[in-house]
Amino acid sequence: MAALVAGLLAQAGDRPAWLLAILADRWRPAPVLVAAALALVAAGALAVMGGILIAPTLSERAARLLLALALAVQGAGQFWPVRAPDRLAGWRLGAGGTAFAGLLTLFAGDGLQFIVLAVAAGADLPWLALAGATLGAFAAIAPAALLGEARWRQLPLATIRRAAAAPLLLAGLWIGLATFGLI
Repeated sequence: MAALVAGLLAQAGDRPAWLLAILADRWRPAPVLVAAALALVAAGALAVMGGILIAPTLSERAARLLLALALAVQGAGQFWPVRAPDRLAGWRLGAGGTAFAGLLTLFAGDGLQFIVLAVAAGADLPWLALAGATLGAFAAIAPAALLGEARWRQLPLATIRRAAAAPLLLAGLWIGLATFGLI
């Protein structure tokens, strides 16, 4: 559940949604949405594997601090303006291939993957972090494909990102302070 909420908040108004809107305008939304889901699963699976690999080296306290840091960094990042993604106009991989490769590039290494890695590193069932984050992130980006770029960009994206930042920052702060026994 934590990964689902984090996925929803981390992708709110972010570049992958913008790219998804661009690609859904170029092609039909359905193949682009399928490719987006596959890209989310692939990027999330890499993050979970990383979490599984580092979990044995972390104490319980270190795992909680890693999660606090991941949430706080993502929350702080939500205050930066979103740069337009590359439109991938020269890519000749078709709807599915272009959407998969382009979105995987944006997903891999972004703040959500850091959160998924941290959740997986501290979880008894790390693969549930993949399921939750994928569902949450997909719920955040799918509307962009259905709206198209013009209508998606008319949304108050800066306000949406700031609203998403608050719970991420508060959760990171709360977990960090609780880990040190300060609350």
